[in-house]
Amino acid sequence: QVQLVESGGGLVQAGGSLRLSCAASGQTFSNYVMGWFRQAPGREREFVVAITRSSGATYYADSVKGRFTISRDNAKNTVYLQMNSLKPEDTAIYTCAAGGYYSRRPSAYNYWGQGTQVTVSS
Repeated sequence: QVQLVESGGGLVQAGGSLRLSCAASGQTFSNYVMGWFRQAPGREREFVVAITRSSGATYYADSVKGRFTISRDNAKNTVYLQMNSLKPEDTAIYTCAAGGYYSRRPSAYNYWGQGTQVTVSS
C-alpha cells in the first residue's frame, strides 16, 4: 500500500504560479511511476504529467507542456508539480497517483491521493 497526500493548491490569478506537492508513505516510493491527473467539474479525469522512477523521463499533456514541470525527490518520498503561467482552464482538482508503469490512463495507476483544488481566476 502507498498513501499519497497532496498539498499546495489554492486560488491564483491567471498568469500566476503554484507548486503542488505529493508526499508518499508506505511502500518504497522509488518503485513507482508518479503521475498527476486533474478533473474539472462536469469533465472526465485527464492526464497532466508523469515521471518515471528515477526521473529519467517525463511526459506532459500538450495542454500543459512548457508551463508545468514535474519533479521528484526519492529521498523525501515526494513528487512536485510546478505550475506556471496558469490559465482559468487549468482550474480543477489535481490528484497524484502511483503506478507500476507509465501510462496516460488513470486505470493504470494503483494508488491515489485525495486531491487538491486549484482555482485560477481570470
